Amino acid sequence: MALHFERSEYADRLARLTERMRAEKLDALLLFAQESMYWLTGYDTFGYCFFQTLVVKADGTMTLLTRSADLRQARHTSVIENIVVWVDRVNADPTLDLKNLLSDMDLLGMRIGIEYDTHGMTGRVARLLDNQLGSFGQVVDASYLVSTLRLVKSPAEIAYAVRAAELADDALDAALPLIKAGGDEADILAAMQGAIFSGGGDYPANEFIIGSGVDALLCRYKAGRRKLDASDQLTLEWAGASAHYHAAMMRTVIIGEPSLRQRELYNACRETITAIEQVLRPGNSFGDVFDTHARILDDRGLTRHRLNACGYSLGARFSPSWMEHQMFHVGNPQEILPDMTLFVHMIIMDSDAGVAMTLGHTYLTTDGDPKPLSRHGLDLIVR
Repeated sequence: MALHFERSEYADRLARLTERMRAEKLDALLLFAQESMYWLTGYDTFGYCFFQTLVVKADGTMTLLTRSADLRQARHTSVIENIVVWVDRVNADPTLDLKNLLSDMDLLGMRIGIEYDTHGMTGRVARLLDNQLGSFGQVVDASYLVSTLRLVKSPAEIAYAVRAAELADDALDAALPLIKAGGDEADILAAMQGAIFSGGGDYPANEFIIGSGVDALLCRYKAGRRKLDASDQLTLEWAGASAHYHAAMMRTVIIGEPSLRQRELYNACRETITAIEQVLRPGNSFGDVFDTHARILDDRGLTRHRLNACGYSLGARFSPSWMEHQMFHVGNPQEILPDMTLFVHMIIMDSDAGVAMTLGHTYLTTDGDPKPLSRHGLDLIVR
């Protein structure tokens, strides 16, 4: 069986979840987020692109409803013992199969939580589900119950995050010799992802961001490659991944002599991330981190060029995003606690000047100072 954690850890996670369910007066919880199922049971698949759900009762009973293609996947990668298969067919409505399963599990008329805010739940599925369960029991949105439990990492999870950060560093090391005049983005990208695979890592939960020239100002991956000019800029955002646990990094690399504007924006990024390191500790909130970011950059006249978030929690995630729910944005009351893995990024995009500057890596929070997981420093990289 391909488990990444001891069975005792899965049992502890289930106990924590059922305790929270009882506190929320939930008789059952329907998990649709693949990362929730993975965290709770080890179940590892991309089959969440189709309908599937893990039913968890407050007494700890679990049953997976999935397709036949994932039957062996669940048996091989998880601690789930009860697996029910819904049959692919014309006009299939697996939410009807789910309602029948819930009835068999004595949940008629009960209070049932559902993970709605997840990539494993399409709008069509949500409508079918509400139609089937609207009169079956009391349905409540429990989208963030498991994701909140996942914020603080266990020692075993931290070990995977540390390994993911080592792989992210390896990726940067592989890229740097190729970042030069005439260097090809395709070769850079291949070297970075290849270093992670060679180190035993996984596919990331979303594509790496790579863009040079005017595309260095983009914050998303897009198709197409170019070669670097003698005077250029290259923005990279990537993550190492180990057992699906992520550690992200972000840099804008300058090719040739940096301009005064590029140095100005780098200094703003460095000042801000250094200040955030003093806030990234227990007693402060995610909102406090963002407020620090906004205050410093706004004081420098960079309001139009910054983003409305400056990072987020990381962990085990599946496509299409390695971001967890909790982000550093205005007003987020989530308390910073020890043993969180948090990605802090500074992103400044000056479209008027055509200049990009980014800086960021992943931290492990402690009882005091946060610990950067990267062995690379935050100096400006010039090639």
